[in-house]
Amino acid sequence: MSTVTTPRSQWADFDWQLLHPEPLLPLQHMALDQVLLDEVAAGRRAPTLRIWEWAKPAIIIGIFQSLKNEVDAQAAAAHGIQVVRRITGGGAIFVEPGNTITYSLYTPLSLVEGMSFKEAYAFMDDFAVQALKDLGIKAWYQPLNDITSDGGKIGGAAQARRGKAVLHHVTMSYDIDAAKMVRVLRIGREKLSDKGTVSAVKRVDPLRSQTGLERDVIVQRMLDTFRRRASLHEDVLRAAELAQAERLIQEKFGTEAWLAKVP
Repeated sequence: MSTVTTPRSQWADFDWQLLHPEPLLPLQHMALDQVLLDEVAAGRRAPTLRIWEWAKPAIIIGIFQSLKNEVDAQAAAAHGIQVVRRITGGGAIFVEPGNTITYSLYTPLSLVEGMSFKEAYAFMDDFAVQALKDLGIKAWYQPLNDITSDGGKIGGAAQARRGKAVLHHVTMSYDIDAAKMVRVLRIGREKLSDKGTVSAVKRVDPLRSQTGLERDVIVQRMLDTFRRRASLHEDVLRAAELAQAERLIQEKFGTEAWLAKVP
C-alpha cells in the first residue's frame, strides 16, 4: 500500500500579512497569540508575521513552568512588572518597553511538514539569523530554541501547534537590564549577588551593544530579509480578533487559575 505524503509548502507560496500595531498590554499579547494561531488554522487569516510592542514591563513564563520557581513575585511587584503565562513552552522572559525585539509567525503546518522540532526551529529562525548576519553579527541557531552569537545568547524561541497551524515566536534582547532581570527571575541564583548579575550579563548579549544600531533599524532589516523570501503586506488587527482576545483575557489568560497553572 502506498503512502501519500503531503507536499511541504514554501515561504513564497503564501501571501504573508504583517501586523505591527501600537504597544499592547502583556495579557493582550498572550491572548492574541492564541487568537491569531486559531484564525490561521481555520483559514480565516492568511499566514501572518506579528511584531510585538510592549506597553508595560512583563515577565512571561512558559506554559509548563512553575510560577514560584521562575519568578520572584515580591521583586516583580516592587518593580511594577506584570507576570503572565503564554501558550508555548520554553523559559521565562523579562521584557520592558523597547528592550526586546519580539515577533510571532502564524503559519500553516504545511510549511514545516515532515520536519523534526529541531529542523522546524532552525527553519523558522533562519530569516532572523540571516538579518543579524547582514548587520555584521556572527549569529547562529543553537538547538533547541536559541539564537546566539560569539558574545552570548541573543534570544530564544518557542512553538505551539493547534490544528493545521503552527505558532513560532522569538524574543531577542535589544537592551536588557541584567541586574533587574536577576532580581525578578530566579535564574539559577540563591540570592541576588554580583556573581549572579555577572552570570546574567554573560548569558545574554543585547543587540544594541553588538550593533550600535537603533532597535527600529534592526527590525526593518528583519522585515527586508523576510521580503526577500516572500511577499509581506501590512495589515491590521480585526475587530473580531481583538474582541476574542479580550474574551480570552477574561476567561483564561487574566485568571489566577491560568497564571498558577503550574504553581
